[in-house]
Amino acid sequence: MPRVTSRQHAIVSECRAARRGDDPRLLLDGWHLVEDALAAGVRLDTIIVRHDVLAAHAATIDAARAAGARVLEATDGVMDAVSPVRASSGVVALAMRPAIDPRSVTRPAPALVVVAFGVQDPGNVGALIRSVAAAGATGVLLDEASADPWGWKALRASMGSTFYVPIVRDDQALVRLASLRAEGLLIAAADPCGAASMYEASLSGPLALVFGAEGSGLPAAVLAQTDVRLRIPMRPRVESLNVAVAAALLVYEAARQRHGGNDR
Repeated sequence: MPRVTSRQHAIVSECRAARRGDDPRLLLDGWHLVEDALAAGVRLDTIIVRHDVLAAHAATIDAARAAGARVLEATDGVMDAVSPVRASSGVVALAMRPAIDPRSVTRPAPALVVVAFGVQDPGNVGALIRSVAAAGATGVLLDEASADPWGWKALRASMGSTFYVPIVRDDQALVRLASLRAEGLLIAAADPCGAASMYEASLSGPLALVFGAEGSGLPAAVLAQTDVRLRIPMRPRVESLNVAVAAALLVYEAARQRHGGNDR
């Protein structure tokens, strides 16, 4: 296997470009993400492995090579240069961004789509994806003002869930929201001042749950598109919940209603 010993190697520049978002490929840091990407059928272009962990992860390396990835052995210094974190687990990969059909976010029926406007922190975007994927969302729709779900920070926060739920990021998210209504989905906005409690509303049918940034909330133009505004009951003096937590609570409540209050 080729061995990279210099920080001047082209792969270092490629990884740094992917970290900045200047390269269309995804930057995956950590064995968990690499293994999840392989399991989900994401095409790995290059995998860079630190020399001292080759033997411990031979099965994953062989699987990546069998799937067509170029495998490079790296010294400690090179790994420090290609990894975006301070303490790398010993692997970084460049992967091709999956092509997502926007229609897939509503499948299977009944649709349970999570829509986010203006969630700019990549950690929050990744955590939101992880939470709603676990709860059973059929897809996630993000506006252009939200952080890129395929950026390395969001991918790490998602813990690989990004590979298992359809995600669409679109500068026409408001138009897509209108299209979801035309398809028969109830458009429900998370709103601390909403008239309906999450426990009172009927969430068992085709549904789009809409969330905004924690500070500014949802824009008026988005709220105008909603059918109902839902509040999550909270104790007095608690101002708000993290957007990922709020999304998880509402998606789990929708899932509970769909399954008659029983676990799946």
